[in-house]
Amino acid sequence: MNYRHTYHAGNIGDVLKHIVLIALIQSLKRKETPFCYLETHAGIGSYDLLADTTQKSREFENGIQKIFNTEHSPDLIQDYITCVKSLNQANTLRYYPGSPYFVKQLLRSEDRMILSELHPEDFQTLKKFFIREKQIAVHHQDGYQSLKAYLPPKERRGLVLIDPAYEKPNELMQLPKLLAEALKRWETGIFALWYPIKTQEQLKPFYCELTEYIHRPFLRVELCVHSDEIALELNGCGMIIMNPPWQLDEKLEEILPFLWNMLNINKQGYNKITSLNSNSEAV
Repeated sequence: MNYRHTYHAGNIGDVLKHIVLIALIQSLKRKETPFCYLETHAGIGSYDLLADTTQKSREFENGIQKIFNTEHSPDLIQDYITCVKSLNQANTLRYYPGSPYFVKQLLRSEDRMILSELHPEDFQTLKKFFIREKQIAVHHQDGYQSLKAYLPPKERRGLVLIDPAYEKPNELMQLPKLLAEALKRWETGIFALWYPIKTQEQLKPFYCELTEYIHRPFLRVELCVHSDEIALELNGCGMIIMNPPWQLDEKLEEILPFLWNMLNINKQGYNKITSLNSNSEAV
């Protein structure tokens, strides 16, 4: 319960996560039928980049600040920047949106959002942030329990974002089995899992567990801005996307090199998209 996302708001992890999130919501909107969005660790809705907590780490300087005023970029990145600017005045970067804000900007009247947040103060802040939004339900609840409580949704179409703090020992290694159980409840749902990257070597057991438990195709999207040969607190990040929408890989392949060019530190790191299934080698 000590983790507060305000210390990390707008960092490279947020940039990748929210750009992928926008791409996923846009894919869902290709069809006219309603969809449901569920987020397991929802945070507070928006973050003040001038707050003492955010200023302490200033991680946004190597994330959103580097691309905030970019004009000549792929459409998906421009959509992301437009959403961030909608929370700010003129071209000044003061506030950074949380995932629920990005989704709210894209929801149609017939779509629905379910948000879970366990931290008591953050839950109250999030509830107040969306207090007038009838299509958004905010719950003070453990995020993993929400996967049991709300799946499958009545809409039968939609997306689950799992973005934990990874405070618990070995939490990442528990997620492949949890994902497999959630997929049994909602076989047609899209599931997106964010994870930090320190080194590739440390992640190999996680990749192996994924291919053991998940018996359907999925994408592994990764962006590193430091060399992953030396374990730093955050060399980069990745997202596992179960039941990826049609052509999502092509859309992300267009923007990942651009992001890496904008965000890398001294030309270190890498960007890549890997298509995997239950028979793939996880390396």
